Amino acid sequence: MNIEKFKNHLISNEKSESTVSRYVRDVTAYITWLDGREMSKELMIQYKAELVDKYEPASVNTMLASLNAYFDYIGHSEYKVRNLKLQKTTYIEPNRELTKSEYERLLKTAYDMGKHRIYYIMQTICACGIRVSELRFITVEALNKGVVYISNKGKNRRVYIPDILSKLLQPYILLKKIKSGAIFVTRTGKPVDRSNIWAEMKSLCKNAGVHSSKVFPHNLRHLFARTYYKMHQDVVRLADILGHSSVNTTRIYTAESGEIHYKRIKILGLVIDLRCQNTT
Repeated sequence: MNIEKFKNHLISNEKSESTVSRYVRDVTAYITWLDGREMSKELMIQYKAELVDKYEPASVNTMLASLNAYFDYIGHSEYKVRNLKLQKTTYIEPNRELTKSEYERLLKTAYDMGKHRIYYIMQTICACGIRVSELRFITVEALNKGVVYISNKGKNRRVYIPDILSKLLQPYILLKKIKSGAIFVTRTGKPVDRSNIWAEMKSLCKNAGVHSSKVFPHNLRHLFARTYYKMHQDVVRLADILGHSSVNTTRIYTAESGEIHYKRIKILGLVIDLRCQNTT
C-alpha cells in the first residue's frame, strides 16, 4: 500500500497535478478508514455506503474513480465498485451559476481593492476559456503572438488571445518587469496555482456582493462557454476551443439556470383557461 509509488505511477502517466493530488488524497482516506484491515470487496462496498451518507453523488463518484484506479494499479481489480447512477440535469442551480454582471462586480471589486493580479487573472481565464492549470501557458511570448499552444491531459490545442486582452495585460507586464515566461507568478517566480487563485477570488465575495458558492476559478470557464454558445450556438466548435474530447462534456458547460428554462416554458402558451370564454 505504498502511496508514493502510486503517486509516481500517476505522474509517469502524465496525469495532471490536480488529478494526482485528488487520487492520492482519496486513497489515503480509504487506507486510514481501513485502520489496518485487509482490503476486500465487502469492505469497499461498506466504505462506498458511508461515502453516500456523507457526500453528494458526484463527489462520491469522483472518490470511487480514484480508488478504482488504485485497485487496478495494485492488481486487485476485483475490489472495484460501480459508480452511482446520476440523473443528468438540463440546468444548473442558481446558487452555482456565475452571471456576467456578477463577474463584472468581482472585477470592479478586485480593481478597487488594488488586487491587480487576480483582476487580470480572472479576465484571462474568462476571455480565453482556459482551465486554471493552463494559466501557466499564458506567457509574454504567447501574448506577443496572440495565440497560446496548450498541452494538457495528453492533448494539444491552440487558443487565441483577444487583442483587447493583450493590450490590457501590457501595463501589468511592464509594472511587474516580466520580460519572458509565465505572466502570472508568485513572489518566488513560480506560476500561481489553483489554491492561490481560489483564495484571492474568495476574498472578493463580500465586497462584490456575490455568493461565495459561485466564486471559484473554474466557473469563469463555464461563463466563457455559456456566453460563447449563446452567441454562436456551435457546441462542436466550442468543444474544440475548450479542449473537450466529448461534446457531452461541453453540454454541461452550456447549461443554463432553471429560471431561464421556466421563462421559456411559461411563454409557450399551452395552458388555455376556457373559463375566461363566454359560454353564451
